[in-house]
Amino acid sequence: MFAFLSANAQSNLIPKYEIGIHAGAFVYQGDLTPSALGQFNTMKPGFGISATRNINSLYGVRFQLLRGSLKGDDAKYENPEWRQQRNFNFTTPVTELSLQVVRNIIALKPNEAGIINFSPYLFAGLSYSFLKIKRDWSNFNYSHFAGEPGILNGLADDIDHELPKGIFSIPIGFGVRYGVTEKLSVSLEGTYRILNTDYLDGFSQAANPDLNDHYHTAMIGVIYSFGKRNRFDCPDF
Repeated sequence: MFAFLSANAQSNLIPKYEIGIHAGAFVYQGDLTPSALGQFNTMKPGFGISATRNINSLYGVRFQLLRGSLKGDDAKYENPEWRQQRNFNFTTPVTELSLQVVRNIIALKPNEAGIINFSPYLFAGLSYSFLKIKRDWSNFNYSHFAGEPGILNGLADDIDHELPKGIFSIPIGFGVRYGVTEKLSVSLEGTYRILNTDYLDGFSQAANPDLNDHYHTAMIGVIYSFGKRNRFDCPDF
């Protein structure tokens, strides 16, 4: 009989645990911005912390807490002209908790100095965001939209609609990390959220009820790695 097997040495070279701190920007995407990708003139700062358990060199599980805010304002845009007349705006703080699966595109592999150099990664998961939406239609020009009963009736419906205090979302994103020392790395990542609500900005029927709202973030971070890398202290062969 013949048996074909494979063997791996020093499987504990990668760090077991990682914690990170992150800072960046929250960008709103919805009815109160002319671009489907959101506008950076209303982006708001944000920060967060994360904790990761590396299962192996390709996969990890990450818990993340982010804190920031979102803003949208029709008055920021002169084109099309009706935005100045509609004049809706909103703000909300965002506290987001998420659990994500991280997939390293290139397996984590420290060099001879124990440093994980360049490593791109993908991630996706489930998150819940706590909100406190404040919307404002006080500058809405009723006379300008007098001939559009759909907008007027839609605004009445929106005013009566209870706003969400929290929402589930599916965060998906891409990032890269670069090791500076054996235990410290810097990271840069972007995350897009898939939401199942059109009331993130407080308006729907008076705006575009056919499309849901979304938001995305761009974050730069510092990652600290720890945990036994090679518990048997084996030499390299």
